[in-house]
Order: sequence, then C-alpha cells, then structure tokens
Amino acid sequence: MNLMTVLLQGGGSSLSFIIMMVAIFAIMYFFMIRPQNKKQKEIMNFRKNLEVGQSVVTAGGIYGKIKELEDNVVVLEIATGVKIRIDRNSIFADMASTQNAAK
Repeated sequence: MNLMTVLLQGGGSSLSFIIMMVAIFAIMYFFMIRPQNKKQKEIMNFRKNLEVGQSVVTAGGIYGKIKELEDNVVVLEIATGVKIRIDRNSIFADMASTQNAAK
C-alpha cells in the first residue's frame, strides 16, 4: 500500500525516470556492449585457431608468416631469415582479411 500511495501522490515522475534509465541502459547494451563482446570472442577464436604458415598482422602493424607456435609465444618470420618471437595476444588479424578490407 505504501508504494501505491507514493505513486498516486506524484511519484509517477520518479517511475518515469526509472523507466527512462532502464531504456538508456538497454540501448547502450545493444549498441555498444554486445557488439564489443562479439568482436572480442571473434578475436579470441582467431588467436586460438592460428596455424603454422598462416600470414598475419600484429597489433603493432608487423606483417609476417607464422613459423612456430608454442603455448603463448608465436615465432613470426617478417623477412627471409628474420624471425621474431611475439606474444600470441599481439596477433591482430589475418593478412588476407586486412588486404580484402583495404580494397
């Protein structure tokens, strides 16, 4: 009964405020948070499925071909005979997908 009396005595404006806040949160979730989580999952699956011989791009913009895969380290050949060891999490994208996106 207390809630009913508050609503009848002008508490309707606070109810509309709560509804508006819920609506704003729902909009933020569907347009910002959910797509970001989806992109994060795609990147995690890509990094988990890396293969030897695959051409990739690192987060720093280095293009190379994977020569060895260890638990958390990738050996990347960036030029003939030049190999670097990088963290698996710094692999950003497949080289083919970045070249297709540029066209």
